[in-house]
Amino acid sequence: MTIRIPSGNTTLLQSQVAEILVAPLAQESTFLAAGPQIFDTNDQLRIPRVASGVTAGFYGPGEQISDGNVSFDEVTLLPSTLKSLKVLTRYSSELARQSVVALDATLKTTVVTNVAETLDALLWDGPGTSNTIKGIFRQSGIATGTLDLTDADSLIDGMATAQGNHVKPTHWVMTAASFAKLRKLKVGTDDARYIFDPSTIQNGSAFQLFGLPVIITDNIPAVSTKNRVALVDFSKVAVARDLDAEVKILDQTWGDYDTVGIRVVTRYDVGLLQAKAVTVLTEA
Repeated sequence: MTIRIPSGNTTLLQSQVAEILVAPLAQESTFLAAGPQIFDTNDQLRIPRVASGVTAGFYGPGEQISDGNVSFDEVTLLPSTLKSLKVLTRYSSELARQSVVALDATLKTTVVTNVAETLDALLWDGPGTSNTIKGIFRQSGIATGTLDLTDADSLIDGMATAQGNHVKPTHWVMTAASFAKLRKLKVGTDDARYIFDPSTIQNGSAFQLFGLPVIITDNIPAVSTKNRVALVDFSKVAVARDLDAEVKILDQTWGDYDTVGIRVVTRYDVGLLQAKAVTVLTEA
């Protein structure tokens, strides 16, 4: 008589499914966490700014003072034509009841996260076509410079460009690959010491270069295979927020299918209070 054992009869064994759902690895949302100015409004937002001021001069007693004219313009965000970012997913009631995880809560979290990832990419580098978000790297009038990932002096030149425009950058923005190339720079061919001290380049869980925090994101993609690094003054970045990931559970819409829907809608816009607040360095 042969004794049946579990290893030879897997078909007869119960399976146990862990009551967790492992999410895919995804790009972290970084733009809003960097600290731009956020304005909550559901109407078009107009932010006035002084385009040019006046110049003072020296005058003697009784001399007529020349007139000076101050000119104004404005930054306009959330025009009525700007589209919203939306997503919709459906699942059957049977799946919800039979799932080993809390499916509705899990899907809500997943969908909101996916929308946040898309929004983050658009705020950085959105094309702005067909009434969509134009990211800060696509804004007109931003400063530019040359990047050389083999020479840290190009970063110093970028800082000089920003400072020459009277900008005080708050963050570096670059991909992980660009940051790694900079971290690997050595003092010389015969000196294996790193240019950037590893003990100071990472302050806790945050990275720094030349005293400024480094934002690591895939959302500053290369242009024509040429890598880019940016300097940004986030105090001069304005974000208009109409809806912040509004979640709706649609439990009646597809009642004839016994199906539940989750809809997430958000509507944002971004602009620069001063165009030179962004300096983009591109490889030659």
